[in-house]
Amino acid sequence: MRLYNDLCAAVGRFPLREEEIKYVHTHTVYEAIHFIFGQGDGLEKRALESLKQIDLREYIVYLKMEPYLLQILNLLKANGIIRVINTNRTTSMKHIMERFHLWPFFDMVVTALDIKNPKPHPESIEKIIQNFSLNKEETVFVGDSEVDQQTAQSSGIKFIAYKNREIRNDGFIEDHLALLDFFYF
Repeated sequence: MRLYNDLCAAVGRFPLREEEIKYVHTHTVYEAIHFIFGQGDGLEKRALESLKQIDLREYIVYLKMEPYLLQILNLLKANGIIRVINTNRTTSMKHIMERFHLWPFFDMVVTALDIKNPKPHPESIEKIIQNFSLNKEETVFVGDSEVDQQTAQSSGIKFIAYKNREIRNDGFIEDHLALLDFFYF
């Protein structure tokens, strides 16, 4: 949220409203900027120009690793489970992967830059399924947003909601270790 509030300040706009905070969490940076600033008054263009001057690595330091993430990723890897990140992030994802040393824990990372149609379109899931020759019955999407749930639904795969009981799901987990309840090793 800091990035978008800094962009708001840069163009002389008030900070994010609640519905904007929810939106930016699940959409690409360009979709978010359009949603926040695209009222036809020139703010969107100014925000995009400001974005070009920002080093996104300055914002990565505010992110925190989720509890038990590395433990469950190691366990899944040891048991031959394919692990993929599917995100609407763009250029910031490589910085997150480097900051938290996540590259060895994932078999693939799909960002909004890797596909033509970002989530909730099924293209990212189709890319993953094709890359690993998976079938939909053995594919599970773990996510925390309505966009994630819509992506799973549009792709015809199971969805496990993470820390968000408000979205429709095939399963719910409060922490990553609870994923063990869904796998049989």
